[in-house]
Amino acid sequence: MTAAPSGLRVEHLDEPLGTGTTSPRLSWRLPGGARVQHAYRLTTDDGWDSGWVDDDRHVLVPWPGPALRSAQRVTWRVRVRTDLGESPVSGPAWFETGLLEAHDWQVEWIEPGTVPAGPAGERAAALLRWEFAVDRPVASARLHATAQGLYEAFLDGARIGDAELTPGYTQYDQRLQVQTHDVGPVGEGRHALAVVLADGWFRGQTGVTRSADQWGDRTAFLAQLHLTHDDGTVTVLGTGPDWRSATGHVLAADLVAGERWDLRALPRGWDVPGFDDAGWDPVTVVQHGFAGLVDSPAPPVRRVEELVPVSVTRLPGGAQVVDLGQNVNGWVRLTDLGPAGTTLTLTHGEWLAPDGDVTVANLEPDLPFLPHRLPAGQVDVVVSAGVPGEVFEPRRTTHGFRYVRVEGHPRDLTPDDVRGVVVHTDLRRTGWFSSSDERLDRFHEAAVWSFRDNACDIPTDCPHRERHGWTGDWQLYVPTAAFLYDVAGFSTKWLRDVVADQWPDGTVANVSPCPRGEGRDSPVSFLNGSAGWGDAVVVVPWELYRAYGDTRVLEETWPAVVRWLDRTERAARERRHPERAARRPEPAPHERWLWDTGFHWGEWLVPGEEVGDFGAFVAADEGVVATAWYAHSAELAGRIAAVLGRDGDAARYAGLAARVRAAWQAEYLDDDGRLVSDTQADHVRALAFGLVPDGLRPAVAERLVELVRKAGTHLGTGFLATPHLLPVLADAGHLDVAYELLLQDTEPGWLVMVDRGSTTVWERWDGVDADGVPHESLNHYSKGAVISFLHRYTAGIEPVEPAYRRFRVRPRPGGGLTRAAAAHESPYGRIGSAWRLDGHRFSLTVEVPAGTEAEVVLPDGTATTAGPGTHTFTSTAEETR
Repeated sequence: MTAAPSGLRVEHLDEPLGTGTTSPRLSWRLPGGARVQHAYRLTTDDGWDSGWVDDDRHVLVPWPGPALRSAQRVTWRVRVRTDLGESPVSGPAWFETGLLEAHDWQVEWIEPGTVPAGPAGERAAALLRWEFAVDRPVASARLHATAQGLYEAFLDGARIGDAELTPGYTQYDQRLQVQTHDVGPVGEGRHALAVVLADGWFRGQTGVTRSADQWGDRTAFLAQLHLTHDDGTVTVLGTGPDWRSATGHVLAADLVAGERWDLRALPRGWDVPGFDDAGWDPVTVVQHGFAGLVDSPAPPVRRVEELVPVSVTRLPGGAQVVDLGQNVNGWVRLTDLGPAGTTLTLTHGEWLAPDGDVTVANLEPDLPFLPHRLPAGQVDVVVSAGVPGEVFEPRRTTHGFRYVRVEGHPRDLTPDDVRGVVVHTDLRRTGWFSSSDERLDRFHEAAVWSFRDNACDIPTDCPHRERHGWTGDWQLYVPTAAFLYDVAGFSTKWLRDVVADQWPDGTVANVSPCPRGEGRDSPVSFLNGSAGWGDAVVVVPWELYRAYGDTRVLEETWPAVVRWLDRTERAARERRHPERAARRPEPAPHERWLWDTGFHWGEWLVPGEEVGDFGAFVAADEGVVATAWYAHSAELAGRIAAVLGRDGDAARYAGLAARVRAAWQAEYLDDDGRLVSDTQADHVRALAFGLVPDGLRPAVAERLVELVRKAGTHLGTGFLATPHLLPVLADAGHLDVAYELLLQDTEPGWLVMVDRGSTTVWERWDGVDADGVPHESLNHYSKGAVISFLHRYTAGIEPVEPAYRRFRVRPRPGGGLTRAAAAHESPYGRIGSAWRLDGHRFSLTVEVPAGTEAEVVLPDGTATTAGPGTHTFTSTAEETR
């Protein structure tokens, strides 16, 4: 008998508690060896049965059952008919809805009676508490909670749930996430619900400008507790005027600056029943309403891993330096706080100065549009109460660091006293790579860590200096991230912020969520809407569709795609760059399709280039870059429209892309295939975006190779072109050059980072210079996008149809590698590619999951089709050259 279906999921989650959609999509994996599903049958434990449904879909199948209501738990199972026959029924899976309508809320928003005051970064966290009685047995308990700020909830002194930094970071003007927590057993008797409420992103410092109070100058909390009794009745309790508030031991809590505790001020027992809160303030009930309350399609932020320090060293001045051995995002947990009154100061950094002390100079924002150099932050302070068992763990902040300087401890700390707590969105790992080159594997791991450290509820650019969700960074990395981790829900959540941040004229903000101080009405509003950054609203949904087959995200973002391209079209049609107008007073016909006005970040951080004169940088003509992106996004919009069945739009955008492409060629390409802009980046873009006529592609590729050789076989690309550099070289017949660049061990190059001791990817190519001096962020995933080359070229795994329902395995050995392997957990199951070069023999093992088909292409060009199962192929070494 065939096996049962497995891997049941709802939307993109394994445990969807509190989902906010009334039409969740279900997925399952077919029994091993099955080629195709002919029909499925869904049942629920409360007796609903879909009957047999003739359909070959088993990824993101719309919920076909009865209408869902708030706070409803559904346990479901599936059986399938495949070419192997009818399967047994699967094991159970479940999902549970949250509060779906505003009228489901029966409680009130509350603020601390006295909202903690003070300068940004130095404001205390508020303590909130309330006691209630339960007079009959409780079968289950759910807490629906959110905050303007960050909240951490406790029941009778026990932490509720394991999510961190709740409710998460969104465009709070329009969207505020609600968490649904399984509270656990609630017995009869008296109970206390307690909350720590801090500034978070809502009121605390954000971004490189360290702006505060971006969404409000007060914090607030909302919670509704549902107690379901044995007889099915529900008691609803929650926030209201009976709550009390005070400040306690958390004297300051800020995501950027850090936390400051004085455990002598801890009101012991404040979070359990019976505490005397008569001296506390009554809370203030506020009328915030319930509009904009949403669920998150992403997994929560959690404490994902703990690292034992590799060393603790005492410096001559008395401070001690903890080395985790890995650059991380998170905090440290310290269990030895010293005698009562001991004040410990913890400074977090990525690098050590020559004297062995922690340096933070590279983390201090110093940009042309800032009034002065800003502090790095990342400093925690704790004063011990001398109570046995005291622990310091600052859960209302995060830091990007490998090293921690601990000042003020009278004893020598050991690695047993400290743990590095890694904190990020709890994404499911889906991709792996290994090879015969140890340095290459170390760089791959560094790129993985850089993404992990920057997946903290949003895709951040770095976990310290800025912590912003830069649109350009994520659009260039999302294909790589989608191989390594399941980022479907994570990206969907972020895209909803991008759409919320879009201006009425179609401008896409540089960062999302976008604080008011950097948005439409800010002094730096002119910096928004850049090519390659704003285009994220087109690129990211398309890449999610390719990786996961998710058409709903295409439909949801389509209006924003149209607004963005309408804006671009207007800018190209109605405006001309002053330099072009001076050169050519009478516009040529093709100019209506050239986009060369407005501000653009351009290629950004090209090796050896510095901004210098910021005014000149802002005024520069970036038409060759912007017009290329205009063509690319118009083409992708046409593809998206075709997927959505919008045939008219598909034809319109395909035509627009062709006209923009022709304009780019007329302005920036001569008849011999020479580009006006003779840079590596523009040659890469010309090839990657199909801007060059087929007959001229070899000449453009040859010139790219010449530019690479001219630079001493070094890359010369910045942010936007780097992910495409090696693929276009390989596809143009220069695989050898691609591998030479990949394995280059002098600056600028990827392996330089490994050789100089980095465990994450740098923002700049000279992140740590030859003298060992760090520059800016050392934890910035964008340049790590190159590892997609390892997945899709070295190992050779690439999708042919969305979600890898059909995929290609075409390894392209080179660079002296004798083996390489990659695996990817696609929505349909595990894909594997592992090859080995042994003397004159090349062997390849391919793993194909059920319900999919692989096209396997050997280095000698031999191609075959493989169905589900594990297959081995061979050729001779001579044929791999």
